[in-house]
Amino acid sequence: MGRNKYIIPLAFIGMMFFTVGFATGINGYFVPFLESNLHLSSAQSYLVIAATFVAFLVFSFPASTIIGKIGYKHTMSLSFFLFALAFFLFIPAARLESFAMYLLACFLSGTANTILQAAINPYVTILGPIDSAARRISIMGICNSLALGLPSVFIAAVTRKSIASVNLGDLDKPFYIIIAVLVVLGIVTFFAPLEEVKAAGEENEEDCPYAAGKTSLWQFPHLVLGALALFVYVGVENLALLTVLDYAKDLGLENPEKYTVFPGIGMAVGYILGIIFIPKYISQVTALRICTWMAVIDSLLIVLTPPTVSVWCVALLSLACSLMYPAIWPLAITDLGKFTKKGSSLLVASIGGGALIPLIFGFLKDAVGTPGAYWICLPFYLLIMFYAYKGYKLR
Repeated sequence: MGRNKYIIPLAFIGMMFFTVGFATGINGYFVPFLESNLHLSSAQSYLVIAATFVAFLVFSFPASTIIGKIGYKHTMSLSFFLFALAFFLFIPAARLESFAMYLLACFLSGTANTILQAAINPYVTILGPIDSAARRISIMGICNSLALGLPSVFIAAVTRKSIASVNLGDLDKPFYIIIAVLVVLGIVTFFAPLEEVKAAGEENEEDCPYAAGKTSLWQFPHLVLGALALFVYVGVENLALLTVLDYAKDLGLENPEKYTVFPGIGMAVGYILGIIFIPKYISQVTALRICTWMAVIDSLLIVLTPPTVSVWCVALLSLACSLMYPAIWPLAITDLGKFTKKGSSLLVASIGGGALIPLIFGFLKDAVGTPGAYWICLPFYLLIMFYAYKGYKLR
């Protein structure tokens, strides 16, 4: 497929990554919002993130079955309608002040997110040469990061209230608007000009000799370790992207919602650098190594500097995270051949790390406060560093 032929598919996939970013940003908005409105503990409020990301563990492999049955494009369309249903449930949850219903809506949103990501991640990876996949994913990442800080801004704009003044009864109008947009996107995607794509070896085993004799996903060490690296990465990435508002509010900083913009900016800057430098100047592996070193250093700064400096280090952490996902994904699914769809599902399941690690962070925050709870980041970034230097080579 020539470069000019996948500009239109990338535009559509970019729109979908934007939707994923917006849905993820809703979690960051709801954590402090529900904590104050429903009088929850930090651990309870972080169940919002856990409910969303546990869906990745439950539905990742069923998602690959759906893709096999109806194809990538129709799977993407289906996910938008599931998103719309999830956002519809947020409305009665607010009216009833039901935390359980919020968790159900978040789980359904996570299910839609799982199905969408099971389709768009392998699609954009195998749309072109594998050694430039991180570049394409970085382009998609910009679309994702631009949407992360929008929920709080959008809700404040529609309700015409500051984030501190918005209450449960104000959510109807903004969520009805979101639902309408999601339904339209589902219809547009259904008729979008997106061709089905295949990875090398999916149809002809001779195109991928390494995978030809394999009978199980567990015979691909670089995939299994990549899934583990992705599991911990998504968890700590969520801390970088979704906790800065909560942290700023804990510190009593003026206009805490303004801090939600900076993690998205950090991600966008990293993605832009990836687009410029990968693969022309540096490889995907080199980019991953640079990012892990940045993350380890910044994790130490978060817990060792004064809180008013530390909150900016949390925002900066997103820059270090930016090229990890784009690099890990293609490194992990290289040479999978006929196992590409199942391998992609394993990687999507790894996004479930976004459920466990923020939940542990919430308990640590209750126990030791912030920024001490951010110590959780360090060992996980060291594990990703191992994958960048050794794990991806184990073939």
